[in-house]
Amino acid sequence: MDPTALLQHYFADAPEAGTIVLEHSRLVAAKALQITDHCCMAGLDRQFIEEAALLHDIGVCRVHAPGMGLIGANPYICHGILGREILEREGLARHALVCERHIGVGLTIEDIRAQQLPLPHRDMVPVSREEQIVCCADLFYSKHPGKIAVEKSLADVKQSLARFGSNKVSTFETWQQLFSLT
Repeated sequence: MDPTALLQHYFADAPEAGTIVLEHSRLVAAKALQITDHCCMAGLDRQFIEEAALLHDIGVCRVHAPGMGLIGANPYICHGILGREILEREGLARHALVCERHIGVGLTIEDIRAQQLPLPHRDMVPVSREEQIVCCADLFYSKHPGKIAVEKSLADVKQSLARFGSNKVSTFETWQQLFSLT
């Protein structure tokens, strides 16, 4: 399986967005591998981490984001569940879970209900260490033009999570310790 080719296939009708997502995903994959190598946890599936990081935003191809040239019918927040659907159809069930679970530090059913998000009412939080690593790495990069290649500091990541509640910051701080992020 070639994650880059799969991304290019799904973004064929929106090459500008495809370029943004691919660049972002490559940076997230590099950060995820850096975290993997640095934390020295035994048994991590390095190849899966790289592939999942490259594919985590594939669902963006089906959202409404005119600034990226995307005219899909779905709100951006749905890109995780849309990515899951795409990757399940591609036979990549394990990768599909990363798509669904990578939003912020994960979304709980309480988050979905409280914010009235247009998502299924279920927990969508990273479970495995590999899922947590990809989710964590994604927090360091945005897809905003002009800022794609800028890695956020730990303080910036915490500040961006703080608007969603102290529990989101606490989750990130747990990962920070677990993965020896400095």
